Amino acid sequence: MLEKNYAAIAEELVKWHAVHQRDLPWRDAPAGTRPAYRVWISEIMLQQTRVETAVTYFNQWMARFPTVGALAAADLQDVLKAWEGLGYYARARNLHRSAQTIVGSNGGRLPDTRPALLALPGIGEYTAGAILSLAFNQAEPILDGNVKRVLARLADIDQPITERTVVRRLWELARVLVEAAPSHTAGACNEALMELGATICVPQNPRCFLCPLAAHCTAAAQGTQNVRPVMPPRKRTPHYDVTAGIIWKGEPYRSELLVAQRPPDGMLGGLWEFPGGKHEPQDSDLSACLRREIEEELAIQIDVGDIVTTVQHAYTHFRITLHAFHARHMAGEPQAIGCAAWQWVHLEDLDRYPFPVTDQKIIAALRAQAPR
Repeated sequence: MLEKNYAAIAEELVKWHAVHQRDLPWRDAPAGTRPAYRVWISEIMLQQTRVETAVTYFNQWMARFPTVGALAAADLQDVLKAWEGLGYYARARNLHRSAQTIVGSNGGRLPDTRPALLALPGIGEYTAGAILSLAFNQAEPILDGNVKRVLARLADIDQPITERTVVRRLWELARVLVEAAPSHTAGACNEALMELGATICVPQNPRCFLCPLAAHCTAAAQGTQNVRPVMPPRKRTPHYDVTAGIIWKGEPYRSELLVAQRPPDGMLGGLWEFPGGKHEPQDSDLSACLRREIEEELAIQIDVGDIVTTVQHAYTHFRITLHAFHARHMAGEPQAIGCAAWQWVHLEDLDRYPFPVTDQKIIAALRAQAPR
């Protein structure tokens, strides 16, 4: 590949971005001069989340936790409730932990160096580069999925984008590019790369005729833009049948029901759920699975009744079919064996607790089926 004029590429990006950037709530100041807290929150929210969804959550979050100090002082359950529906809840837990660290050791100000940012929970190389460039205008590189795609096409990289040597090369390209940007435009250059990947250099059928870098793009010149970046073969996604019990203390809809809190660390940590678990080979049917799981998790016996709803859901590495059943508490005092805590609550009080999206669907079904 011929050596590129990265200064010209960076200049084109900055000029294009000044005209074509989308109006988003976290872009309340020019790139490079934004409040670091708002940059941080928006970048964490945008991981694994569509921009349209993040906008609503960002506005609600800033109304509730307008500063690092407000976030640090909040109860974790309130933070998880504000995050409810965004998924990947470790992001919210890490935000809370990091805010407390920032308040305790840095006077409530986000650090302005890469090592200090990387020491905070949940901040990796990409997020650190975004904060440093978008808030502090430092010539630090970023590399998210959109930027990887732009750079892989720009350089026409014909190896799988997940290979270590390729990732290292992309980071090098990102650094060369941001360091070549005109003075005081590092943040705008980085954001232009992200914006270009999100709106023009999209995964399928990139809109090369609108791209400010078309004249510099090796893939466009070679006609390979539709096969770049090279993706690794997809692995088969496993599927599991999972049960959940809406365990009533007495008559359904006339008594309290049991909810359990997941352990603080791990998947969906700190959220509340209707207890249950995965169907195992030794279970004769789904009812037997639910009875076994409840006894192992809470040390109580239940009588399993009718099904409430069935929920299909896909996580990053697996898919589930969640079968939710009415059940009645028969014997034993609940014990927090496989959970962090448990509560008997009324149906109308469930909104006080943060639930995963699967359990929110169960709640919606319960309310739809409730006697009038």
